[in-house]
Amino acid sequence: MMDWTDRHCRAFHRALSARALLYTEMVTAPAVLHGDRERLLGYAPVEHPVAVQLGGSDPAQLAQAARICADFGYDEINLNVGCPSDRVQGGNFGACLMREPELVGRCVSAIKAEVAVPVTVKCRIGVDDQDPEIALDALADAVIAAGADALIVHARKAWLQGLSPRENRDIPPLDYDRVRRLKARLPHVPIALNGGLSTLEQAQAESAGLDGVMLGRAAYQNPELLLGVDPLFYGDAPPHADAFAAVDAFEPYIAAHLEAGGRLHDITRHMLGLFTGKPGARTFRRRLSTEGIAPGAGLEVLRAALNDVRRAPRSAAA
Repeated sequence: MMDWTDRHCRAFHRALSARALLYTEMVTAPAVLHGDRERLLGYAPVEHPVAVQLGGSDPAQLAQAARICADFGYDEINLNVGCPSDRVQGGNFGACLMREPELVGRCVSAIKAEVAVPVTVKCRIGVDDQDPEIALDALADAVIAAGADALIVHARKAWLQGLSPRENRDIPPLDYDRVRRLKARLPHVPIALNGGLSTLEQAQAESAGLDGVMLGRAAYQNPELLLGVDPLFYGDAPPHADAFAAVDAFEPYIAAHLEAGGRLHDITRHMLGLFTGKPGARTFRRRLSTEGIAPGAGLEVLRAALNDVRRAPRSAAA
């Protein structure tokens, strides 16, 4: 979710679910150690609970970065062993680490020694020509032995040779049963399912017997579905009655960003998927994508876009 789940996206998603655990974009350990930490790690208090997602393969660097993240107040440190991007492979982190479970274990052990918050690992079921039965077990055993508190498994292989990062999100076949077999072998380990889950109902059904689900693209591309998370998974009322009410409640956050010199589009680019499939959705997206990017665009643009949906005839194409 690099370049997607930034602080503005997460703050907006929190307006739609009070209970879901939010995750940052992946940030590398060297960036945390040497970069602009406020830009990379800053977040709004409303985002809690929020986990930081780290990338790296040097145990000492990861331990230092994790300590910095914990000091920032993050509720969880998540080590990414699933991202297939070219940048990740070049830096020897992400999905290519599926081939080095012992190294990943050392990374987890180093992080655990530095922080008191939960440390989790997000992984694939294997890469390239690995046998998922062997590869996933090896990775899971190594990180659990090192003290990892939970695993989040994207139920696809990553093909690092032959497929682009985009293709790796769709082409390798899903194998949810492989994740369930891992849970059956490690019943004491919290294991969450990720990958290809497009609706909350599907997520609930496929995660039967597991300990949770992670939604990525589905939540980003159709954020309105997050209004169903609290009722379906936690038995709580949603924080707002509908998407209109959620955006209205989010206005003070947007106003503060604008007052600080930020652009409207910094935030509304994460709202384009609202009202997917509903009358007026296309007009909503078009207004935000044209008027919303103009210098000086303010809340009046967002309000007008919302009114486009409110006033759309029910027969209008979305």
